[in-house]
Amino acid sequence: MSSGDAAGAGPQQQPGGAPEAAEETAETEAAKEAREAEEADRPQDVWSARRDLTNHTPRTMSLDGTRVGGGVFGGVNHGIGGGTFHGDVHVGTTEIHYRFGARSAVHSSGEIPPEALDRLAASFAAGSGFEALAERLRDEHVLVLSGPHFAGRRTAALMLLRRIGAAPVRAMGPDTSPGDLAGQLDGGGQEEARGHVLCDLITERGSPLREAHLLAVRDRLAKRDAYLVITVGPAASLEDVPVAVWRQPSARDVLTAHLEPLADAGKVRELLSLPAVTEFLGRSHQPREAAEFARVLARYAAGQSDDQALGSYSLMALENQVQEWFEQDETSLHLREKAFLVALAVFDEGPYALTAELSDLFYSFLQRTENAERSPAVPVFGTHIGKRLQLARARRYEAEEHTEWGPVSQVMAAYLDNRAALVLLREVWTGHPSARPALVGWLRELAGDGRPLVRTRAASTVAVLAHTDLPSAMALVIEPWAGSRLFRHRLVAVSALALTHRLGTPNVPRILDAWCGSEEAGQRWVAIRTHGLIGPERPVETLAALRAAARHPDRQEDPDKLVAGELAASVALLLLSPVGDRVIAELLRTLHTDRPVFDLAVGGFVSACLRDQDDRPGWPTVLAWYARSAAMGTQDAQDIATLWRAALADRGHSEPALEAMRRWVLSADNDEEVEWALAALLPALVTTTAERQRLGHLLRTVPGEDSTPPPPAAGRLLTTLPNR
Repeated sequence: MSSGDAAGAGPQQQPGGAPEAAEETAETEAAKEAREAEEADRPQDVWSARRDLTNHTPRTMSLDGTRVGGGVFGGVNHGIGGGTFHGDVHVGTTEIHYRFGARSAVHSSGEIPPEALDRLAASFAAGSGFEALAERLRDEHVLVLSGPHFAGRRTAALMLLRRIGAAPVRAMGPDTSPGDLAGQLDGGGQEEARGHVLCDLITERGSPLREAHLLAVRDRLAKRDAYLVITVGPAASLEDVPVAVWRQPSARDVLTAHLEPLADAGKVRELLSLPAVTEFLGRSHQPREAAEFARVLARYAAGQSDDQALGSYSLMALENQVQEWFEQDETSLHLREKAFLVALAVFDEGPYALTAELSDLFYSFLQRTENAERSPAVPVFGTHIGKRLQLARARRYEAEEHTEWGPVSQVMAAYLDNRAALVLLREVWTGHPSARPALVGWLRELAGDGRPLVRTRAASTVAVLAHTDLPSAMALVIEPWAGSRLFRHRLVAVSALALTHRLGTPNVPRILDAWCGSEEAGQRWVAIRTHGLIGPERPVETLAALRAAARHPDRQEDPDKLVAGELAASVALLLLSPVGDRVIAELLRTLHTDRPVFDLAVGGFVSACLRDQDDRPGWPTVLAWYARSAAMGTQDAQDIATLWRAALADRGHSEPALEAMRRWVLSADNDEEVEWALAALLPALVTTTAERQRLGHLLRTVPGEDSTPPPPAAGRLLTTLPNR
C-alpha cells in the first residue's frame, strides 16, 4: 500500500501527514534498534579482549612489555611542516638541502639544453629492458611509457631519445591533451626537433588517449625521422594503446650510478657498506629519493655532514612523500584515494577488502565535511587493486588472519615501508585539522564494529593520535568513549590507552590513577581494565590505584558485581604476568587492611586460579607457578597457599574458590603431572581441622565430568590431606 493509500484508508490527515508519520516510524525503528543494541551490549571478558588486542595490534606496536621508541616517534621533526621541500632542513648543526619539489630545465617545456641531458646521462641507471625499449622507439617512432609515479619515467624518456640519437629534444607543454598531440608537432619550432617528450599526459575517462591519436602522430614523426615518448601514470585513461612498461631500477643501482661520478670505485663501495645506507636500501625508496641520498652521501664523504644527517634522511624522505599526497589537488589525487591512504594506515597488514570497504566509509565522512548539504556518493566499481596499491607504495600478499574461528587465508595489503602508517596518521591529525571531524566520526563507527580487527585498529589509530597530540585525542575520542554507556566503546578506550602507553606516551598511568577515583563510572571501569594490561610495569603503584577503586564510595553504597569482576580480572592479569612474585607479595602485605582490599586480593587470586596455561590447556597456571616455586624453595609457594586458605575460609569467596579447586581436581584426573602438583599443594592448605574437613568434603563429593561420580584422582588426593 502506498503512503497515499494509507492516508485514504485511515482518519483524515493534514497534507504531508503521511510522510511525517513515515519519518516518525523510521525514527522509532532506529531508536528501537539502538535500544536493543544497547541492551545486548555486554563487556567482553578480559582474557578474550587481551587476545584480540594481541592478535590484531599493528606491527608497529608491541604488547610484549617493551616500549616503542626511537625511529618515527623518536623525534617530532618540527622542521618538516607542510609543503614540498624546496629549502634547507637543519638537523643538529648539519644543513641538508632537499630538492624533491624543485623544477629544472628537463622539467620545463621547450628545448632541453644538451648539457642538462649530459648531466642526466652521467648518473642514469638504465635498469632491465632499457635497450629493448630503445629499439622499440626506433622502430615505432612513438612510445607510451607507463610506470608508477616518481619511478624515473621522465628521465627514462629523455635517455631513450638520447640513446637513439634524437636531438635536439623538446618538451611539450604539460597541458597538451590527446587530441592536440598531432597539432603540437607543427609550428612553434617543434618541426626542428627530432626528439619530443610529453610527461604525464593528462587523460580523462571522457577524453582518453586513443590509438587514432598515435597513428596520426606516428605519420608526422616518420616523415621527419623524429621520435616522441609519452609518459603516463597507472591511472591514465587509454583505449587500444600499446603501452611499454617502465620498470624502475633498484634504489641501489640508482645510488651507485649517482655516486660513481663523485667518487672512485673504492670509496663508492665503502659508502654503500655504511649501516645507514643498508637501512635506506631496505626501505623501498623511489629513484628520486635515492638520487638525493647520493648527494647526502657525497657531502658526508666530504666531511660536510654527520651521521645524524645521514641516518635521518630516509625518514625525512618518507615524511615528504606523505605530505605530497595530501597537498595534491583532486585532479592529481582524488579524495577517495586519500581516504584509502588513511584507511591503509589504519589497517596496515590487514585484509585488502576490509581496508577498501572501510576507506569508502571514511570517504563518505570526508564528503560530509566538504559539503554537509550533499549526500555522500561512493562509486561501486572503477578501482584497480594493483594500480591503487602502486600509488600508495604498498604491496598485496596472501597471509592468514586471526579470527575467533581460527586462522583464515586472506589477501592482505601493507605499506612497503613499515613506518609509513605512523607517519601518515601523524600528518593527517596534525597537518590537516579540518579532517579531524571526519576522522573522529569514522573512528567512532569503527569502535562499534562487530569485528575484533576493526575495533583493535580503531584503538591503535587513536594511540598514534594521542602520542602526537594527547590533549586533543583525549578530549575528542578517548574520554567520550570512556564515558559511553556502551561497553564496546569503553573497551576500545581501554585498548587505545594501553597502546598509547606502549608507544611511550607520558602521563597515561597518571590518567588511569586519577580515573580510578573518578565520579564517572565509565572512567573507573576503563581505568581498572587498562591497569590490568599495563600494570606489570609498575605493579605496586597499580595495585594502589586498584585499591582506591575498590574503596570508591559508589562501591560501598551500591556494590556492582560487574565492577568487582573487573577488579578481580585486573588483579588476575597482574598475578599471571612476569612480575607475579611482586604482585602476590603486595597483595599479602595489604590483605587485611580492610574488607574492600581483602575482596580485591582474594577475588583476583581466585580469578587467576581459573586460568590454564596458554600452551598447555588443562594445566592451571597458578598451580604450575606453585610447582615451580616449591621446587626452587621460593616464597611464592607459601604465598599461594596463604591466599588459597584465605579464599576457602571466607564466606564471600569460598564458593568460587571451591569451584576453582574442583576444576583443578578434574584436571588432575586427566594429567598425572597436574595430580602430582596438586598433591604437593593440598597439605599446605590444611592448618586447622576446619580446613581439612572443607577440602575432604570437596574431594569426596566432587562430581566428575557431566555429573558422573567423583573421579579416581579425587580419592588419591584425599589421602594427601594431613590429619588435624
